[in-house]
Amino acid sequence: MYSEEEMKSGKAYSRYRVVIGALTMKGDLLSRGAVEAEFRTPADLFDRIGGGTGPGGLKAVAPAGREGVTVEVPADVDQVALLGETLDAITPAGHETAVMPGRPVAIVSNVLFEYKPAPPPKKR
Repeated sequence: MYSEEEMKSGKAYSRYRVVIGALTMKGDLLSRGAVEAEFRTPADLFDRIGGGTGPGGLKAVAPAGREGVTVEVPADVDQVALLGETLDAITPAGHETAVMPGRPVAIVSNVLFEYKPAPPPKKR
């Protein structure tokens, strides 16, 4: 997250790369997905967080975007777990790769489930 002052001074830069896995409830890997987002200017912003002091009350800005990851789930699997595997971040504070258990690496939202039924059996 960055303050308005950091953006105005040209110090607001970040690149985030995250890898997640979709697993069955038994722990079998179905697929992996990767997303990369970069922030350089206010035009790159996805969200602004309110609650700060001063005019407009902006507390910070969140550099991220809407990136899609598609996972095909076999018909015999009725539950899936998402596991954040790694977060690679480059920010003004430096370079960090997070792979620690319990450390969030991504926020997933707007999940869309699409069901495609099998074709009807052929008549004999």
